Amino acid sequence: MCQPESCRIPALCPLNRVLAGASVVVKQLTASPDINQRLREMGFGEEQRVRVITRQANLLCQVCNSRLGLSARLAEHIWVEWPAAPFRLAA
Repeated sequence: MCQPESCRIPALCPLNRVLAGASVVVKQLTASPDINQRLREMGFGEEQRVRVITRQANLLCQVCNSRLGLSARLAEHIWVEWPAAPFRLAA
């Protein structure tokens, strides 16, 4: 997960601080309006579930059934809530 001591709010953390394998939920985008719009178009909109696959120089994330790479610098503008609630299966 995230290192809580390095986050401003205990339940929120920038995506670039989430450990590989964790599932989180996007809560806020803090980049410029045009970058935020592009992130939403890519699937990183508010309330979207994201799974961090790898975290090296860049982040590889699974979002909307796709794998997308982000720079750590861009990922710091995506604030997420952790841990994400487990998926609920439809009846």
